[in-house]
Amino acid sequence: MMSGGQKKRGARIEPFRHRVETDPKFFDKSWRKLHDAIREIYNHNASGLSFEELYRTAYNMVLHKFGSKLYDKLIENMKEHLEEMRACVEAAQGGLFLEELERKWNEHNKALTMIRDILMYMDRTYIPTNKKTAVFDLGLELWRDTIVRSPMIQGRLLDTLLELIHRERTGEVINRCLMRTTTKMLMDLGTSVYQDDFERPFLDVSASFYSGESQQFIDCYSCGDYLKLAERRLSEESERVSQYMDVKTNEKITAVVVKEMLANHMQRLILMENSGLVNMLVEDRYEDLTRMYTLFNHVPDGLTTIRSVMMSHIKDTGKSLVTDPERLKDPVDFVQRLLNEKDKYDNIINVAFNSDKSFLNALNSSFEHFINLNNRSPEFISLFVDDKLRKGVKEANEDDLETVLDKVMMLFRYLQEKDLFEKYYKQHLAKRLLSGKAASDDSERSMLVKLKTECGYQFTSKLEGMFTDLKTSQDTTQGFYASASDLADYPTISVQILTTGSWPTQPCNTCNLPPEVVAVSERFRAYYLGTHNGRRLTWQTNMGNADIKATFGNGSKHELNVSTYQMCVLMLFNSSDVLTYREIEQSTAIPAADLKRCLQSLALVKGKQVLRKEPMSRDIADDDSFSVNDKFTSKLFKVKIGTVVAQKETDPEKLETRQRVEEDRKPQIEAAIVRIMKSRRVLDHNSIMTEVTKQLQPRFLPNPVVIKKRIESLIEREFLERDKTDRKMYRYLA
Repeated sequence: MMSGGQKKRGARIEPFRHRVETDPKFFDKSWRKLHDAIREIYNHNASGLSFEELYRTAYNMVLHKFGSKLYDKLIENMKEHLEEMRACVEAAQGGLFLEELERKWNEHNKALTMIRDILMYMDRTYIPTNKKTAVFDLGLELWRDTIVRSPMIQGRLLDTLLELIHRERTGEVINRCLMRTTTKMLMDLGTSVYQDDFERPFLDVSASFYSGESQQFIDCYSCGDYLKLAERRLSEESERVSQYMDVKTNEKITAVVVKEMLANHMQRLILMENSGLVNMLVEDRYEDLTRMYTLFNHVPDGLTTIRSVMMSHIKDTGKSLVTDPERLKDPVDFVQRLLNEKDKYDNIINVAFNSDKSFLNALNSSFEHFINLNNRSPEFISLFVDDKLRKGVKEANEDDLETVLDKVMMLFRYLQEKDLFEKYYKQHLAKRLLSGKAASDDSERSMLVKLKTECGYQFTSKLEGMFTDLKTSQDTTQGFYASASDLADYPTISVQILTTGSWPTQPCNTCNLPPEVVAVSERFRAYYLGTHNGRRLTWQTNMGNADIKATFGNGSKHELNVSTYQMCVLMLFNSSDVLTYREIEQSTAIPAADLKRCLQSLALVKGKQVLRKEPMSRDIADDDSFSVNDKFTSKLFKVKIGTVVAQKETDPEKLETRQRVEEDRKPQIEAAIVRIMKSRRVLDHNSIMTEVTKQLQPRFLPNPVVIKKRIESLIEREFLERDKTDRKMYRYLA
């Protein structure tokens, strides 16, 4: 135990007091050893060196504060060796120049690696502390300044590289391995060296080369062949970069080729007569179109220009298609041509233009433009659908029919007057349903679903009502026959009871039915009105059809499927052998135009000549006579006579339909105005016009004049009022 008054003494280490004597010639001796070793390294005699001993020597030199002198001596020594190498490179002639440069570069790199290992201690201590360049990087800088950028080598090196590239571009085979080693050397010396000493001049020379080549070939090549050349050149340059250049050069040389070969000649190439874009589109040259799209995708505004030219072409060809009088003679062919055009450009865009949405939008815009140039397009599209839903697609199944209907819906979307299409579609659907000529119930309902999806429930509600009426009519007919047991001696009838609001309005033409048919018809009328109070039946004799059993003078028996009008005519010959046109007209009271068509179908259609006409001519006069053709024969027992198909409207009918559509639009326009004003309360004239057009555009494009008239009508009926201070402002009156 220590007493409390004593303090514990701490242990202290004394420095080594023995003085180390330094050899005054220590640096010179040490450097000589390193100097000789570096010489041996450059002379390829490094195998006999002791790297451990050399490392220790350099270590001690730095430890004894000779780092600065060692660094300076290293620079001086390396310069001497590099100057010797430079002389060898400069002396190399022709193709040996790059080989000698590569050889010396490899020697220098190998020597640098060994020297760096020997001077590793200096690299780790002295150099970072004194902010000097590391040994290996120092060796690269000295190589750059002494050799690569020497007056006798720098220009020669660039010229040699560019000459070899030019020779390769013109078809010669060059030593790519040697090129890769040389450009890799420039990259190793630093990005600025590669760019300044090679890349920038390379791009300038390339621009001149491709500028000249493009001028040479654009005058004698077609657009397609020229684009193949440009594509090949771009591919060659890309492959050249991958073989012996910095990967970043690819984007730059691509930009040069694109500018010189494509951008500078864009308009001329795209509009080139007999081989440009329009020619490619007309001839469906998918390969050339794909190449044009791909190449001009690299050009500013390239795709915009292609798209613009394509739109102009489609609009021009479409306009000639929809305004050609010859094309308008056959509505089905008219629409089929539109579908073919749509298919054509859909395929081009999907295959050649990579399904580019901007091109699809341009296509849709073009079709919408020219389809609406013909105000009969809604009618013709409905006629086309009628043709397909009557007969189906020839030699095709329901899936193929569904595909056709989907394509038609695309044309339907382009229509600005969808309500006009609805008008015609209702008429054509009514004829199909009433004549039993619909291809299939599933196809009809599928078309309704498509229309409902596109336009909403209001568009198809009345059309769906037509199907409902047919089902109800079937049940009513069954009920009629179930309620009466004394109808066996009467003709069998099937009555379609049509709700007035759901079916197209038809003029109720008078027609004198045969007595047998009148009797059963009146029985049905009594039954129906007896079970439904407050209703009214009006017979639409122009819409029906009948099956008649006929026995001809030659003994042949057939069942004739005819229209109601044809039935009325044929039944007259049960009591008369010969009748004139005037007598038939008086007996049946069928309208003249319908009666003449009826008689033509019975007497003049080859293979369906149930009646004989005197004289035998196409036109029918009042005193023409008709009789039963006793020699009529057919391979079929059941013969269809004069099947009525949907036909184009005559000009008066077209005018009448247009007037009905215009009348139907008025309440829709007024309803839109009221809806808008009710929510906005106060609005100016221009805003009302814009809002109404926007609301109604999915169904039809309202006429601004009509909108203005409907506004005036609403003001007169005190739904709206003009602002007293501003006559262009309107106020909603609650």
